[in-house]
Amino acid sequence: MTKEMRAADLVAHRLYEAGCRHAFGMPGGEVLTIIDALEQAGIEFVLCKHENAAGFMAEGAHHVTGAPGILVATVGPGAMNGVNVVANAHQDRVPLIVLTGCVDADEALTYTHQVLDHRAVFDEITKATFTLTAQGADIIADKAVGIAREGREGPVHIDVPISVADENVSPQLRRRPPASVTAPIGPDLQLAQDWLGAAERPVIIAGLDVLKDGSAPVLQAFAEARGIPVVTSYKAKGVLPETHELSLGGAGLSPLADKHLLPFVQSADLILCVGYDPIEMRPGWREIWDPSQTRVIDIAAVPNDHYMHQATLNFVADTGATLVALDAAHTPVTWDGGEVAALKLALSAAFPLDDVWGPGAVIDVCNRMLPDDAIATADSGAHRILLSQMWTCHHPKGLLQSSALCTMGCAVPLAMGAKYADPSRTVVSFSGDAGFLMVAGELSTAAEHGHNTIFVVFVDASLALIELKQRGRQMANRGVDFGRHDFAAIGEAFGGHGHTVTNRAELEAALTAAQQADTFTVIAAVIDRQGYDGRI
Repeated sequence: MTKEMRAADLVAHRLYEAGCRHAFGMPGGEVLTIIDALEQAGIEFVLCKHENAAGFMAEGAHHVTGAPGILVATVGPGAMNGVNVVANAHQDRVPLIVLTGCVDADEALTYTHQVLDHRAVFDEITKATFTLTAQGADIIADKAVGIAREGREGPVHIDVPISVADENVSPQLRRRPPASVTAPIGPDLQLAQDWLGAAERPVIIAGLDVLKDGSAPVLQAFAEARGIPVVTSYKAKGVLPETHELSLGGAGLSPLADKHLLPFVQSADLILCVGYDPIEMRPGWREIWDPSQTRVIDIAAVPNDHYMHQATLNFVADTGATLVALDAAHTPVTWDGGEVAALKLALSAAFPLDDVWGPGAVIDVCNRMLPDDAIATADSGAHRILLSQMWTCHHPKGLLQSSALCTMGCAVPLAMGAKYADPSRTVVSFSGDAGFLMVAGELSTAAEHGHNTIFVVFVDASLALIELKQRGRQMANRGVDFGRHDFAAIGEAFGGHGHTVTNRAELEAALTAAQQADTFTVIAAVIDRQGYDGRI
């Protein structure tokens, strides 16, 4: 490339090369050039109402396209509004490119209005942070894309000075090829193959790296060849279709599910941690096995520095390539006592589908009435624990959520971002009423772009999970209840459709209408207080 371009154009073109087609954020004078460059490169800028929601929309788009998400924020308060979602991307392993505008360095020496050190703020919650330079713009952009994607994925921040964005340059383009896929070799691989061949009760715990490596088909073939049951983290739900006889669903947050899953895992004679990242898990999953007594093989993108568990063998490698390398010629008979089928029956009984009404009934109706390829999103709260156990994922990334940082207010914008990336897909978000109120203003964004996203709100006028913990500690009810609001009317006020439902038939009718609607729909499902008691 010899033609002169603005430094901002070089960044935009590299992001377009990476597959990015949408950027989300709020403009300010300091980012006008970068927004113009993104649009000219073919990346649509979507005006949101808050930077935190914009970042979650960017994540939702990433989960559909596989390309890095893009968050754009202006100087000072704009950038700071994005701190939560950037921290979320760091913990939830989301490749998010964060573009912030900043005052030129010389100007900042005497002009202090809204000026602060963005890089110092983002340093602890990103994989890397850069200040754009004109001559280095292409290199910085290529580094940002590579770092965001390599190893365990995560956010990268680029601070863009006003004058640098506009400076014309004609650099030599540099592109670092991605690293080759790695797989183990040598004596440890032979030992792992021997263990696999001898195992009578093996179990797989699969996690986020399977998604990053695109190895779900390899995992399924590997599990089927040996009859190995598969437990997943919540974000890895669907790497093995959850209708499969070997799927044991998601784990890590529900004490009710763990009551059945933990003893099963502890009864295994070989545990294969395939891309398992325990940042999603709770203390109940800490050191649940002794690697000196149980054979444990850890296959991960990075070395174990979490110490949530230890392994007998550690492979830092691609999950799919490692499973292929482990493939042994013989297929032993495993779990021949009917234990897997019995566990699946116990889990089904623990999360019944036949409630007359309540949060379980809402999830059941939505699961039945929406297509198998629908994308669902879940906000943080009691409903997420129940949903993560009851929602059936037929494909990877069928249920999107904040499962590491567990930040509230994520479900609505995650759903909107997924819908932007693929308007043809049915997308439904599940929020508690408190989480929905945090981001209700983004309904205006949904209305402006005409997408018929479905927003289901569990209405019980309480922070149900916190209230449940409060009662569990025999504390008085304080600071968890709030007024009841007409969420259907809120949806209509922003230009969408609204339904209030109090039983299965009303919900079925609302979902039928929502799937045929010309714009978004808010469905307010009114449930009893304490409706989650004994269910999560």
